[in-house]
Amino acid sequence: MGDNVTKHTKCDRCGKDLQRGQIMSRFNTQVICLDCTAKEEKDARYAVAKAAEQDAVLRGDYNFRGVRR
Repeated sequence: MGDNVTKHTKCDRCGKDLQRGQIMSRFNTQVICLDCTAKEEKDARYAVAKAAEQDAVLRGDYNFRGVRR
């Protein structure tokens, strides 16, 4: 991802303003709002995506691209 997460002002998924908070998706490199984060966490594949990201970080991969949805 060429852009810094902190430079985002709108959710990549729904377009909402990110003033309330933001996070990078566990599934891809989208920067998403807290509402989209809550929806993502309900996805049946979320636990797998979260574990894959954690494993990548433990291997030293701090540029994990996510598991595609």
